[in-house]
Amino acid sequence: MGKLTQIMHKVQPDILHCIGNTSLLALRNIVPENGSRILLKLESENPTGSMKDRMALAMIEAAEADGRLAAHGSVVEYTGGSTGVSLSLICAVKGYPLHIVTSDAFAREKLEHMKILGARLQIVPSEGGGMTEKLTRDMIEAARIIAVKTGSFWTDQMNNKDQFAAYHKLAEEIWSQTDGQIDGFVQSVGTAASLRGTGEVLRRHNERIRIVAVEPSESPVLSGGQPGAHKIDGIGAGFVVPLWQANIADQIAQVSTAEAAAMTMRLAREEGLFAGTSTGANVIAALRLAGQLGPHATIVTVMCDTGMKYLSKH
Repeated sequence: MGKLTQIMHKVQPDILHCIGNTSLLALRNIVPENGSRILLKLESENPTGSMKDRMALAMIEAAEADGRLAAHGSVVEYTGGSTGVSLSLICAVKGYPLHIVTSDAFAREKLEHMKILGARLQIVPSEGGGMTEKLTRDMIEAARIIAVKTGSFWTDQMNNKDQFAAYHKLAEEIWSQTDGQIDGFVQSVGTAASLRGTGEVLRRHNERIRIVAVEPSESPVLSGGQPGAHKIDGIGAGFVVPLWQANIADQIAQVSTAEAAAMTMRLAREEGLFAGTSTGANVIAALRLAGQLGPHATIVTVMCDTGMKYLSKH
């Protein structure tokens, strides 16, 4: 029993204590031709199956600490789904009413998950099910109006810097798990907080680590292109988001919805990893970076969430 006790996790007081400390996995079959390694941070292990659990908890705890969120307050946010599900979990545990502004452009599973956890949803209609700049801005404005009318705390993920603390911790996990042997980090850009927060800390450890941002090729605004509709949930807002800083990324990789979707199928069938399309985009960009860095490189990227959130889209 002694050895068994050592490898078991201790009993946690609540589900929020199960956020973070996720596994880092080496891909076995989807690998670069030059023999370098791609490691995938399995954020699907978080309670709602998404890395957004980290940032949602950080935003709520910071607001509690400084009084922006009172003991009997309520919360509002606009979201493509994963942040909303994460906030729904945290607000359910902490007892805060939550109002979510979202859209029919996003996976039905996410919307149902939010409702099951107790969130109240306002659905903003999309044009043909695509993510566009107009849709993003319409959702933001709807959330602002609700916050003003109800006096709710608006987490405002596009502008909220409290979430950086969550991604600093993610970076420290990656650094520890790789024993500092990391040459590149790749992450798709939604609010830009995960790329920026993780990249900042990794660069403090080693300024030569190459940081790659990923965006939809149909809407390459970070690269200076025109916004367009795409169907990669959670990324590509259609405009340069407020938390984006160009000096964080050494380069920007453009990946199409079709490429990302095809890679998610490969990950499922060749690695047994069922992920969302943003993860597919990450892996494609990681493979490209591996080709640039050479045969002994180690590239880390992120399995942002589980594909169980997207079954209706397959």
